[in-house]
Amino acid sequence: MLVEMTIENFAIIESLTLSFHEGMTTLTGETGAGKSIIIDALGLLAGSRASVDVIRQGADRCHLEGVFDWPKNPQFFALMQELLVNQEEDYLVVQRDIALNGKSICRVNGHVMTLANLKRIGRFLVDIQGQNEHQSLLQADQHQRLLDEFGGSDFQLALTEYKALYKEWQALAKTVLSRKKNEQSYVQRLDMLRYQVDEIEQAELVSGEEESLTEERDKLLNFQKIVDAFASVHQLLSTDDHGVLDNVSLAANELESVASFGKEYELLSESLTTVYYQLQDVAADLSRQMDILEFDEQRLHQIEDRLEIIHQLKRKYGESVEFILAYYEKISLELLETAQSDGQLDQLESLVKEKEEQVAKKAAILHENRKEIARRLEKAIMNELRELYMEHTQFAVRFEALSQGYNEFGKDDVLFYLSANPGEPLRPLEKVASGGEISRILLALKTVFSTSQELTSIVFDEVDTGVSGRVAQAIAEKISQIGRRSQVLCITHLPQVAAFADFQYFISKTVQNNRTKTTVVELTKEERVEEIARMLAGAEVTTLTKEHAKELLRLAQKSNR
Repeated sequence: MLVEMTIENFAIIESLTLSFHEGMTTLTGETGAGKSIIIDALGLLAGSRASVDVIRQGADRCHLEGVFDWPKNPQFFALMQELLVNQEEDYLVVQRDIALNGKSICRVNGHVMTLANLKRIGRFLVDIQGQNEHQSLLQADQHQRLLDEFGGSDFQLALTEYKALYKEWQALAKTVLSRKKNEQSYVQRLDMLRYQVDEIEQAELVSGEEESLTEERDKLLNFQKIVDAFASVHQLLSTDDHGVLDNVSLAANELESVASFGKEYELLSESLTTVYYQLQDVAADLSRQMDILEFDEQRLHQIEDRLEIIHQLKRKYGESVEFILAYYEKISLELLETAQSDGQLDQLESLVKEKEEQVAKKAAILHENRKEIARRLEKAIMNELRELYMEHTQFAVRFEALSQGYNEFGKDDVLFYLSANPGEPLRPLEKVASGGEISRILLALKTVFSTSQELTSIVFDEVDTGVSGRVAQAIAEKISQIGRRSQVLCITHLPQVAAFADFQYFISKTVQNNRTKTTVVELTKEERVEEIARMLAGAEVTTLTKEHAKELLRLAQKSNR
């Protein structure tokens, strides 16, 4: 339920904080005092769109805040998890700020919220019923949902199972349709994958092969340069007429003759001797390399052809042999999976047909269950209408087959039909109700559906307009009846309705410093007598009207027991 609401700089309200109670609360006062403004503010907290015109003259922004009991509805809990809103104690705090520049900021338990998501949350918090509003109860596209909710938990469970089955069927059908629709591109993809796999397989690539071939090719291309260099170095090292090796040998012998005269001389001798042996090894290696060097022109052509193949594959599939081999693994796997699924289309089509048959069977069961629920609903609403002195009114639930066969709710299109007067045919509800009738019809519907709709607060904004006498009394009793199951806030000008309330707020406006200001006070028992007497008599309240007001309160209290 709504626990508390704060309104700042909204229309003619400067600052106002209201605490609310369980049961039925009426808001009364003179026309124009600001009763509907409070309900408009509550509507904005529930996600209604706002205009900067609602900001109080002279202010740069308005602030609205509502504290609600946390709804004990599994769907609401799932929504909060989706929106990452944490439960803080047992309350849900909704805030909304509207600035002159048109920006509107919504917060729920401190989380900034889009207006669309605030509206999703709001439908669990408050339901505002007003005669001049296009109510969901009258909207044809809401009738099936209302009928299903009236069906209770067993029907809801069956509907949930059907929805899951329908979702599976649609997903499979979509897969099959997509496969058929893209069959040409699907075949082309297969052909391309086969070609690429074959091309890479035939190349028989080996990791590191390109580097090895490049090195071998460079040796062959520079064969003469290498031969000349080896010959020149070998000659310098090993020539008979005082080559490098001979000179180093002579030098090593000279140092060896004086090595015994000092440690440092010995080290020099050993170093030069080591250099001599290393140069001997180099000379021997050069000699061997010169013996095996051979220019093979055919091998050079083979290497260049092989490197060209690798280059072409790199241009198509990757920047290196390793990339090409990785791509080969990837497309080979895709080709394997595609080949395996190639024969699945027939199986999928068979499964789609099987799921469709299951959907049809469950939809037929839902249809029969709905017909039974519809009979109970018709009876319940007819009883409510009779108690509201619309005993000649006929109400019916009609079913029409869906043009597309099935949807996520079954195979039914549900519409509420009504005949308000004897002799008139049943017509769609939204095209029949008008004037004072709509108040009672809405109230009858809300009385019935409030048992199945888990709403924290229900607001009736002058739904008693255009009625009086015994009808007003009946309306008061119905609203009070709803108030036993949900919190009810009711704006009314009827003393009969005000008398049935558990609590009554009086709304008035005053002018201070040339500015209009709205105030709200909760009335005591004595003050309620004065206010109901005013509603009965108008400006002049007499002893008789006070007695009448007391009688109304006494009778209402007796009826509520």
